[in-house]
Amino acid sequence: MSRSINVYILVMFLVSYAIRVLPVTLIRGKIRSKFLQSFLHYVPYVTLSVMTFPAILEATETPVSGALALIAGAVAAWFGASLFQVASLSCVVVLIAEFFLVR
Repeated sequence: MSRSINVYILVMFLVSYAIRVLPVTLIRGKIRSKFLQSFLHYVPYVTLSVMTFPAILEATETPVSGALALIAGAVAAWFGASLFQVASLSCVVVLIAEFFLVR
């Protein structure tokens, strides 16, 4: 049992290390491909979205109230609301939605 855990840890270490080291060692010069540049530009945004979206839906009592708050916040942000206004609006939407949905 202990040996298999050590093998799992070693494999995870090698995969994590390879992901971090290979790009540094293989890509020496400037990246000239427009497609690859645009792909690498959007990777942090996609990663943040993938981590944040499920948390928004699971942080509330019901996923519906989280989805309503997400939609209301996105619409408010689209029309130029500040971060504080978006967060406040989202909290109020969750409060109202859960008052009517959870009974």
